[in-house]
Amino acid sequence: MQSPLFTYGEQQSQERFAIQNPQLLRVALNGSDDVLARKGAMVAYQGMVDFDGEYQSPSQRRSRARTGEGLDLMRCSGQGTVFLANLAQHIHLVDVDRGGMTVDSSYVLALDSQLNTEVLAVDSEYGISGSGKYQLNITGQGKVALMTSGQPLMLPVTPESYVNVDSDAIVAWSTGLRVQMQAPTTSTSVRTRRGSTGEGWELSFLGQGFVLVQPSEVMPPQNASIGGGLRGQFGADGQNRNNAWN
Repeated sequence: MQSPLFTYGEQQSQERFAIQNPQLLRVALNGSDDVLARKGAMVAYQGMVDFDGEYQSPSQRRSRARTGEGLDLMRCSGQGTVFLANLAQHIHLVDVDRGGMTVDSSYVLALDSQLNTEVLAVDSEYGISGSGKYQLNITGQGKVALMTSGQPLMLPVTPESYVNVDSDAIVAWSTGLRVQMQAPTTSTSVRTRRGSTGEGWELSFLGQGFVLVQPSEVMPPQNASIGGGLRGQFGADGQNRNNAWN
């Protein structure tokens, strides 16, 4: 058999985490260090690899139920190679150090099992109930594979130059940054979009670090079904109501 498809063979690498192509992650398992991956993200594997659902402590389950933020993970262990992907999203590798990284859990594809995660709240400066935003804080030392809709933008934040980002487009930022949730331009319309502009809540970042933004305000819906209704528009059980993907 002959085909140009054979040019898309496996990319050999000595790295534990390697980008197979912009939308596909290759993870090498050596039998000792496990990898945590998004549930259902495996598209192929080679060798003797086991996949198990990752245990969530009672406090993690309560936090997930209260905030909606958290990771549904599976543990990949054994010896071999695992290929991970999710809805053909662009994949990017980040080395997390002692400074930590804060991320929207929707954009996490995989991470080293020794990293620690906890849910943090970003509150509205107006103190309006329900207008805060919860994010996932990742600490320790290891790699995280992030996903974006398209090629992202990395913006530096310095004491002399702060950055404002649409709260639906933010992917991740340095944990050490100070963050404020900003309402629309006029305080009389804090519960609505900015007039007819379609712009809404923003996150304002101050300090020293970075902010990662994707060129889309939402990801495609998870577990969507063909046809109308909530499952077609937002995925299973209407869980992606923030999405505007058509």
